[in-house]
This record gives sequence, structure tokens and C-alpha cells, in this order.
Amino acid sequence: MITLRPADERGSANFGWLDSRHSFSFGSYYEPNYMGFGNLRVINEDKVIPGQGFTTHSHRDMEIISYVIQGELEHKDSIGNGSIIRPGDVQRMSAGTGIAHSEYNPSSDNPVHFLQIWIIPEQTGLKPSYEQKAFTEADKQGKLRLVGSQDGRDGSVTIHQDVDVYSTILNVDETVTHNLATNRSAWLQVVRGEVAVNDRSLNAGDGAAIVLEDKITLKGLADNTEVLLFDLV
Repeated sequence: MITLRPADERGSANFGWLDSRHSFSFGSYYEPNYMGFGNLRVINEDKVIPGQGFTTHSHRDMEIISYVIQGELEHKDSIGNGSIIRPGDVQRMSAGTGIAHSEYNPSSDNPVHFLQIWIIPEQTGLKPSYEQKAFTEADKQGKLRLVGSQDGRDGSVTIHQDVDVYSTILNVDETVTHNLATNRSAWLQVVRGEVAVNDRSLNAGDGAAIVLEDKITLKGLADNTEVLLFDLV
């Protein structure tokens, strides 16, 4: 069964410097039917204007993943990390017992467009930690590339939860297939482009909850379509 979450039905917030769309309840947006999906708690699609960003703020007991679509995002945190996140990079921050960080658009000319993803960790009170890895378009072209996992296998970032996160880039008529175990479900998020999911069409910003399916087939309906697939309990 595939349940679509259309992009234009998501929650929204606009603060001038930030334009955000919420797949699940977040901040002042509350939708009891969309409190998350399994251990996947937040998918926010954020656009930040040049020279602005999130000032230093704190988190606890959450796995936070940043996935840049366009532009650059500057990260600084209270455990000594500082980096620039670009398209193709996957950043994982484990908030654990507590971490403070800021996210800022360092460009004076270009906006930054990114996904912020929160996953509930397998246990509370973890030691705060940080990881960032780069994946090329060739790594993802026409295939499902593992970019996050519980055991950090195949060069993916380590997520402290039983979840596998895949990224793929598809051109028109390119297909990839993912098999789901009987006790698992999936969430699909379209980053850009258009894709058919088991013959259901999704566009940029759309999501889909997938349960009671043993196979997921993705087919590109537009060139350079990018999709994230979360395989979780």
C-alpha cells in the first residue's frame, strides 16, 4: 500500500529569511495524521536566503541529517566541528545528551536549499557526535546508493537507529528496485524531478508512505530526478 503525501499539502512556515515546508508536524504546524513515520520524525525542506541562517540552538536525543540540494550550508557546533555542506554531502549529527549548533548560508548571492531530517535514536543519552560524507552523482546514477545506515556499511554515515537511507538519481525510463522485508516499511521523498513508484507518479517535494509491499520499483519520469528512500521498522 502506497499513501501519497503531496508537496502542496505539507505544513509551511515563512520568516522572510527562511521558507520551510514540513512533511510532518513541526513547530507551530500540527497535523495529528502526520506526526512522523516509524522512527522518521521530521523532513523539512528549507530554503534560506543569502547571508542568513539558524543561529546557535540546542538539540537532545535526535539523529539529525542535513542533505543539501542546491547551494552551501555552513555548520558549526559545540563539540568543535565546522564544515561546509554541499550537494552530494550527507551530514549526520547525533544530539545525544545535548549539542548546540548553527546552520548558516555563507553565500552573499545564492540561496541554499536543503532537507533537514530527524530520526529518533535507538536509545537516549548517547554521546554527541558528528559525521559528514560526500557521494558523487555517479555514485547514485541509476542505482540506489546507501548513504546512511545503523552499521555505517558501504561507506555510509552511521545512524543510531535501525534504518537504511538510500539516494538515487534517475533519468527518463531508468529504473531501480528495492526489496522490503516483511517486517519493514519505507518512506520515499522526492528531492527533485518526477518519478513513478510502483506506477504511482510523484513530483518534487512529494512523499509516500509504503507498507505491506515486498518490492519498490522507481522509474524516472524526468531526467536528473533525485529521490531519497528510507527503509525502516
